[in-house]
Amino acid sequence: MSDMQLAELWVAVAFFVFVGILLYAGVHKSIAKALDARGAKIAAELDEARRLKEEAQKLVAEYKRKQREAEAEAESIVTAAKAEAERLAAETKAKLEDFVARRTRMAEDKITQAEQQALADVKAFAADAAVRAAERILAATVTGTATGEQIVGKAIEDVRGKLN
Repeated sequence: MSDMQLAELWVAVAFFVFVGILLYAGVHKSIAKALDARGAKIAAELDEARRLKEEAQKLVAEYKRKQREAEAEAESIVTAAKAEAERLAAETKAKLEDFVARRTRMAEDKITQAEQQALADVKAFAADAAVRAAERILAATVTGTATGEQIVGKAIEDVRGKLN
């Protein structure tokens, strides 16, 4: 045997002696227990991760449901606001039309009153002018007599009564 083979033999013998000592000391049981404990810990972590994943999925589903409800509520509010705005616009338009109609009637009534007043003023002016003209005419034709003054007074009263 060569030196190289002899060295390899001693390494192999030392390795088997070392493994034998480890087996005799029960190291393999400690290693197995440690590996089993590590495997159990990893399994527990995987179970916890699955549980957390399921819980997260439930929360996501809940938040999506709440989001849909909020969107539906917002849409309902917008619809109600549009309807209220349309109602207020129609109400305002009706009030404005009523206001304009009332103002128009009031203006027409004032115009009618002004026309009637103007007509009454013209009639009164015409009556006064006619009375003055009648006085002058009668005064020029019947002057100096008491009967003439009575006739003029009566004629003036008649003219005033007929013109007013």
